[in-house]
Amino acid sequence: MPPLLFHDVRVFDGHGVRPRTSVLVDGGRIAAIGDHVPAAGADVVPGAGRTLLPGLIDAHVHLTLPGLRHGFAFGVTTQLDMFADPLVLRAVRAEAARGGPVSDLRSAGIGATAPGGHPAQLVHHGLFGPFPTLAAPSEAPSFVAARVAEGSDYLKVFASSVPGEGHRPSLTADAVAALVAAAHEHGLLAVVHATDVRSALAAVRAGADGLAHLPFDRPPGPEFAAELAARDVFVVPTLTVLESFCGRPGAAEPAEARVLDAAALATLSTPMAPAAADGYAAGYAAGMVAPLARAGVCVLAGTDAGAPGTAHGLSLHRELGLLVAAGLTPQAALTAATAAPARRFGLADRGEIAVGKRADLVLVAGDPLTDIHATRRLVAVCREGVLHEVGAG
Repeated sequence: MPPLLFHDVRVFDGHGVRPRTSVLVDGGRIAAIGDHVPAAGADVVPGAGRTLLPGLIDAHVHLTLPGLRHGFAFGVTTQLDMFADPLVLRAVRAEAARGGPVSDLRSAGIGATAPGGHPAQLVHHGLFGPFPTLAAPSEAPSFVAARVAEGSDYLKVFASSVPGEGHRPSLTADAVAALVAAAHEHGLLAVVHATDVRSALAAVRAGADGLAHLPFDRPPGPEFAAELAARDVFVVPTLTVLESFCGRPGAAEPAEARVLDAAALATLSTPMAPAAADGYAAGYAAGMVAPLARAGVCVLAGTDAGAPGTAHGLSLHRELGLLVAAGLTPQAALTAATAAPARRFGLADRGEIAVGKRADLVLVAGDPLTDIHATRRLVAVCREGVLHEVGAG
């Protein structure tokens, strides 16, 4: 395969911007960056009026095989799954390992929850087979060891239910702390699901590395940001799915809809029941994004794709727009979908445009540093140096 040269292109490298430069890709890696990179023997991709980004990373999804393809088609080259059946996960990993126009992935595998706790409803509705749960803190070491044996890349912990589920059992604070400690003993991150402020703060104080959602039962308040900042806890706001909880369906433009299959479109257009939130408000979480960033909390972009009202890949572009509307700069929002999740999840080979990094790249028309919606104007997506044209920008 000949080298690939992105010529005379605006580059967002995961942190900052180079208004006009060239990027050479060779052997699946970024080989050179500069104004005078030699083009001899390379396939040249014109960059005038375009922006080259690191491949996008969705820091909260629930994967399916179609979701790998859909995500990639929208420039999401890595997806971080937050609950998966190990049998399904093996099939999805095999698909990802074959390469081609699909996202790479990492997964928590089976999340830790109380017997009958969220997401046990998946079993009740026939969407998931029976899975192990945790009845006491003393079971944490064996539970985590089993997840490691199954190939989990990090641990997902359910510290609360979700709005509209009624009073499902939840893990105790002691159980959450025991799970976090067991995860750390195995060198795993502990990422906690908590949709209310009380549960989220308890998880943070138990040593959680990150929150898989922003709580939205009430305004979290300044003490919430201070606590997360002091403990260096990252947060994935998932504003897109919180909108769905509050009754807003997702939507796709006609050209975007053509990428998705019928099942994905049905999921996207069906929000959670409008009454599900019952006093919860997505605005409570959105109002906390800018204060968190000002406090120095690491914000990651994630969508909960696979949940009602979302779609793999497409929803990340909405999430970026919501993060900007909530007060992040476009540059900060793009970092939240590239360099920041790569750093926090230990993906040292991606998330940045730098020499030696994996050549997972997204080319878009326009400048998302001034208009975040330009990320939707995809021209091409590159996985390990292989270019796939996806648009006409």
